Amino acid sequence: MNRPLLVDTSVWVDYIKGVIDDRTDFLNNYISNNRPLLLCPVVLQEILQGIRYDADHRRVKKILLSYPMLELDPVEAAIGAADLYRNLRKKGLTIRKSNDCSIAYYAMVHFAPLLHNDEDFDLIASGSDLNIVRLR
Repeated sequence: MNRPLLVDTSVWVDYIKGVIDDRTDFLNNYISNNRPLLLCPVVLQEILQGIRYDADHRRVKKILLSYPMLELDPVEAAIGAADLYRNLRKKGLTIRKSNDCSIAYYAMVHFAPLLHNDEDFDLIASGSDLNIVRLR
């Protein structure tokens, strides 16, 4: 895969912590081969708010801001994520974290596959057009 890839917080956090698994290997391969990675504001916020030390925060922020940021009008993004959540609920699918619907909405609008380590995204993909990276 060489398409621009949106990476969820769940993978970034593992990558930053040095966890080695299929997803972090996939991300490392993307980075090492200068393949296009994308961020969205929600993922940026989630990653940065979890970093304890100032020096680490500055370093990670600088790296993350080097990647293209997906943009949407904030009202459009909020309504789109809410509609996604509601449509999934109508299908009997309950998403635990509303931020996941926001991230999924950014991915769907920008036709970006999503690399994740969060079962909510599998659930979202099962009831929507979300394109997730399947490694197994």
